[in-house]
Amino acid sequence: MSKLVKDLITRELSTRLKDVDGVAVINPRGINATKNNGIRRRLHAKGLRMMVVKNTLARRATEGTSLKGFDKLLDGPSAVIYGRQSVPTIARLVLDEKKADDTIELRGVFFDGEVYVGDKGVQQVSKLPTREEAIGLLAAAILGPGRKLAAALKGPGGALGGILKTIEDKAKEKEGGAAGAAPAA
Repeated sequence: MSKLVKDLITRELSTRLKDVDGVAVINPRGINATKNNGIRRRLHAKGLRMMVVKNTLARRATEGTSLKGFDKLLDGPSAVIYGRQSVPTIARLVLDEKKADDTIELRGVFFDGEVYVGDKGVQQVSKLPTREEAIGLLAAAILGPGRKLAAALKGPGGALGGILKTIEDKAKEKEGGAAGAAPAA
């Protein structure tokens, strides 16, 4: 491959991976064309892409980006899975593909400067909350004390209201019973 072609490919990889926070890497060896096409379609439906890259060109393309250091996962034939999805979502989808086809070898996941190697690393990342789940957990943590305070204020007031209602009902029964008994006498 000529230097000009390598530079063009490197630039193309750089633009594709420019805004990506994390990637998953698999070994495409042993995946036939039909399975490869099926994997790409399922990933594309979820907003992800898969590309087979030459390791040296991928290293060059990610120098000076947030993906610098993911080259530790590049060993032999490599397919990089990336997209706008959160990294735990990517890891979950890769694990689903692994369950569907045991021939897929998971190299690992890279994000936030951390390398998670192998099947265990991918499983570890898949258990992390996605961005939306993290926001939900944060909102619940923020609103939790307010709910407890509201329940604490409402609880005794509700109990007091129930007691007053019972006293009022008993008073009405006595008045009704006394009013009903008086004409009979």
